[in-house]
Amino acid sequence: MSRKFLNSPTAYAFGMFAMMVPSQAFSSFYTYYYNEKLGLAIGLTTLARLIYQIWDAVNQPLAGYLSDRTRSRHGRRRPWIIGAIPLFMLTFIMVFAVPQGLHDGGLFAWFLTSLILFEAVATILWVNYGALFPELFTKTSLRAKASAVQQGYQIFAVLIGSALTATLYEAIGFGWMSVTYAVVFGVFMTIFVLNVREDEAASKEPPMPLRAAFRETLKNKELWLFYIACSFAQTVNGLVSATIPYYAKYVLGIPEGQVMILMASVFVPVIPLVAVWFYIVKKLGGYRSWRFAFLIYGLSVIPLWFANNLGTGIVAGICFGFGLAGFLVSPALLSSEIIDRDALRTGKRREGMYTAVGGFLTRSSALISALAFFVVGRIFGYVSGDDPGPHPAETFRYLVTVVPLILLAISLVISLFLRPQPVPPAPPARGEIGA
Repeated sequence: MSRKFLNSPTAYAFGMFAMMVPSQAFSSFYTYYYNEKLGLAIGLTTLARLIYQIWDAVNQPLAGYLSDRTRSRHGRRRPWIIGAIPLFMLTFIMVFAVPQGLHDGGLFAWFLTSLILFEAVATILWVNYGALFPELFTKTSLRAKASAVQQGYQIFAVLIGSALTATLYEAIGFGWMSVTYAVVFGVFMTIFVLNVREDEAASKEPPMPLRAAFRETLKNKELWLFYIACSFAQTVNGLVSATIPYYAKYVLGIPEGQVMILMASVFVPVIPLVAVWFYIVKKLGGYRSWRFAFLIYGLSVIPLWFANNLGTGIVAGICFGFGLAGFLVSPALLSSEIIDRDALRTGKRREGMYTAVGGFLTRSSALISALAFFVVGRIFGYVSGDDPGPHPAETFRYLVTVVPLILLAISLVISLFLRPQPVPPAPPARGEIGA
């Protein structure tokens, strides 16, 4: 690769593409696979998801703190990423390569164990990858460009991980599908690691002690409001992705072979729409574009309620894709601004800790997704693919419209309270004292 490619938005986006292909396949199909295909009851599925989400939320701050304290000739983040690459591949395969003959307790134990191991490695990757963004791209214009490029690659990966997965597992099974995606991840993640270099000066700064790092992070009201608002919207991403295979089967009444078409209707339009939102972000700025994205995202789920076949599902999917594109592009610029202001106040850059706290809030809010799935399923009598109950269509119509609309309304209201925290002025130069 050329020097121009080194630390470029495209080089950074390769990492996003690498991680999102298997991660999207995981989030879209792991519940469906165990619940609908393997027959694990919804109660056990939800219990495993709750334990997984709690573990995910708890280990995020620890991963961020360890990342910030790491000192090596390769930087703070890259050693963690390099070490996690083979482990991520193995644990992802473990989720979907389930041994034959497992039922009930045995199947639940495999499901829970594979979730915990996969999540632990994924946390290391996502925390260290996200912490690189503010360090690599320091100017606002470059951050806006890098965010747009990153999200373009992300949507392409989401399209593969969502739409292509249904075709792959029908053709070669879930196990070989996971092997295929693990290899794709390994190739593109290696390209990313080889073409990213960290700021040596940042690695030389002495790290904050653990207690001080947590104290300063928790004191940042701006950070809390930002990530809490984003966490509810992020829950919508996971909930809708995980529900679409059920929605296609029970609401639209289409065969599994056409799920790819429905997924494509959501994610293909997002790729050009990222450019539209890049223009909106530049015009409105970080705060206003972020709030506007919540509003549009909430409105975009409404057409999903009225769809009842493949044609109307495609139209609804395109509408949803426009709202999704806005939420994918707008937060990156604002989160970097918040991290910069914190560095000016404290004199320390702690991208790892902030990325981890953001992950903690986002992942802990994902408990809502698991609980919503369980509660709505119980209300309408859905248990599993073997026992879908009398009203499976209503179950998944509510899960893709009513619940997301409520969550995004909460995000919008919280965002209205966010205001930039003032940065204390720099101390005067020695010759200026008393002037």
